[in-house]
Amino acid sequence: MPELPEVETMVRGIRPLFENARILKVKLGECLCRPILMQPEFPAIQEICEGRRIKQVRRRAKRIVIELENSFSFVIEPRMTGLMVIDQPPSQTHLRFEWVLSRGRSRRSVWFWDRRGLGTLRLLSAEQLAEQLGPARLGPDALEMTLADWRARLSETQRAVKVVLLDQKVVAGIGNLYASEILHRARIHPAVPANSLSRIRLQRLQTATQEILQEAIQYEGSTLGDGTYRNALNHDGGYQNKHRVYAKEGQACPSCQRGRVERIVQTQRSTFFCPCCQRRDGNSALGRKTSPRHPDPLQP
Repeated sequence: MPELPEVETMVRGIRPLFENARILKVKLGECLCRPILMQPEFPAIQEICEGRRIKQVRRRAKRIVIELENSFSFVIEPRMTGLMVIDQPPSQTHLRFEWVLSRGRSRRSVWFWDRRGLGTLRLLSAEQLAEQLGPARLGPDALEMTLADWRARLSETQRAVKVVLLDQKVVAGIGNLYASEILHRARIHPAVPANSLSRIRLQRLQTATQEILQEAIQYEGSTLGDGTYRNALNHDGGYQNKHRVYAKEGQACPSCQRGRVERIVQTQRSTFFCPCCQRRDGNSALGRKTSPRHPDPLQP
């Protein structure tokens, strides 16, 4: 589940411990469940990273990148249930990897925890990093996309706009949850062809992407009903309380109070939208003039 806001929250949570610290040792968790994908094998990871200082911690799309002084980088992809935690993890059973860090006399540990074992942990050289996370594999970060970027990238495909938002080669960082929320804020039907969007709707898409993702980061991500996602201190995120359409099928739309949220399936993923706010022809109820008693709830 972790998308851009959740991974950004993880990065901000672990950065104070990692940056300028030295890796004393790394350890494998004693997890008997499905193992995560780890490259290279653990002894090689130990040889490359132990004793090395950490230069920087950053996010690339939905991945955490921990850069070492020797030009190698850890790249952690949480995928469905992976977490980076600096406090008591949700359980001891699913601890996968531990960094023991030192800064002066201080000693701290950071863990990668993954209940389902779908996450990945790689230690890559600079060349491997450029190959695997470069522009041939990942598009521009969703928070950095300009209107010109959106126009250039969406004009090249007739695929449904929701499907395009999930394509990491087009725009990096957006997943299923935030794609539904972004399109609702932008008042764009999820099934319209991406290359059919007018300049006005592209502008709304660019603005909605910035607003939704920044708000979600401010609230430290979304913790859904399964309770899996937690921040680095093992606390819930708060943005789930701000969702307008995601997983709200059949409920009254909180934006227009006229439609009910519908669910459709696109490329085997659930999409949620309001048929009144997000009409295919672009003439949404919220796009019309509103009365003083019913101001446009999507306007600031």
